[in-house]
Amino acid sequence: MEKRLIYGLEINHVSLKTLLWNKTMFFAWIFLAFAVAGIFEVFHARYFTHAASAWDAAADPGNRQVAEAMKEAVFGSGGEVKREAPWTLYIVNYMYMLYSGSGIIFVVSFAELLGIEMIKKTAAGFITLGLAMIVAGLFTISADLNLLHIKSLFFSTNIKSAMWMMLPLYFIYIPLILVELYLLLTKNHTLARKFTVPVLIMSIVVELSEYYIQSSLFSMNAARHLWTTYPLITLYFLISSIAVSAALMLLYAFVVYKKQMPESEFRTLIRFLKKIALYCVVILGAYEASAYLFVDKNWAQIILFGDFRWYFLAYLTFAIGLPFVLLYREHGKYPLKILASLSIVIGSYLGRMIFVYGANAYPMSNRFGVGFEKYGEYEQVKEMIFEFPSHGEIYICLGSIGVILAIYAILDKLFGVSRVQGH
Repeated sequence: MEKRLIYGLEINHVSLKTLLWNKTMFFAWIFLAFAVAGIFEVFHARYFTHAASAWDAAADPGNRQVAEAMKEAVFGSGGEVKREAPWTLYIVNYMYMLYSGSGIIFVVSFAELLGIEMIKKTAAGFITLGLAMIVAGLFTISADLNLLHIKSLFFSTNIKSAMWMMLPLYFIYIPLILVELYLLLTKNHTLARKFTVPVLIMSIVVELSEYYIQSSLFSMNAARHLWTTYPLITLYFLISSIAVSAALMLLYAFVVYKKQMPESEFRTLIRFLKKIALYCVVILGAYEASAYLFVDKNWAQIILFGDFRWYFLAYLTFAIGLPFVLLYREHGKYPLKILASLSIVIGSYLGRMIFVYGANAYPMSNRFGVGFEKYGEYEQVKEMIFEFPSHGEIYICLGSIGVILAIYAILDKLFGVSRVQGH
């Protein structure tokens, strides 16, 4: 294949048709179609649905139709994000995609610093996958933050807000990932060799900062006391994310590197990733076994013994129990490792849903300074808190998979990131 060399970086010369239409892009376009449908539905609900406002109520205070319209706007299906449950599938998908992508880059950066040879050879592909997942997470949260009003994040500076702190962090983080990827793809470049270690160290520091700021964002939300009482929430995000990352890296290795690498090298790579996944599963299991001793009793009760109990049991089974059994054997067969990885990926997503939706179960406040209390106005609509997400919300989250596939496919066609890099 004809190549072009720009600043030490080899770029494959491919046609636009080859770039945008191949096996991976075929699936990407399908998922991106879901994203377009979801965005259309969300915009229609937000900007073209006729709903009563406080102004309408003030203009005609005794009108029963206005009262019913306001009730529908607040508690009905007039919008994709319910007012009584604002933390929904958008946040679940954002957390899952962003944290897992960051976890992949964290594992790769740390392994490179330790000199793990097999990770060095496959780092470009793994980092591209991680970068694509981060962008997919940001795509999801952009829909939640309201695309037309997202400019407020740029112009309303509030350095005490964890949400605002995420914006400059990503302006540093994403370019840093791109620099790291550039250094990997131009491994023989003198400048690349000179700056590799500093960039890797900076990458690890920024990734740890990301987990810390994200945990601050959740622990500052006093109305969701589940999060404020969750112990060592930064550690929870880090360990659970690395467990998913290792599982995704295992699946990626089986799909991409199984035929590329000599069997001995492939076994070494799989063994390394399997150990990371197994250790994280064990630590996560120990964490979950003790975490709910510290969580507010109202939430512990509903998650462990109430409406969430079967979801929580499924999460423990798929994210912790089954993977531990399948990964524990040192020389287990490849299909067992694939099954264990799929189990972690699915179970961990369910765990994210419990973490987010569980906090909506009993919104509380400490407005009188005498302890947390239930918001009385939520009692009548408590059953609606567990309402299934809207179609638009689901479509956008499915569309994020298309974002991952499209970014990865395009970068792979241009730069061959899936190739095993020689060292």
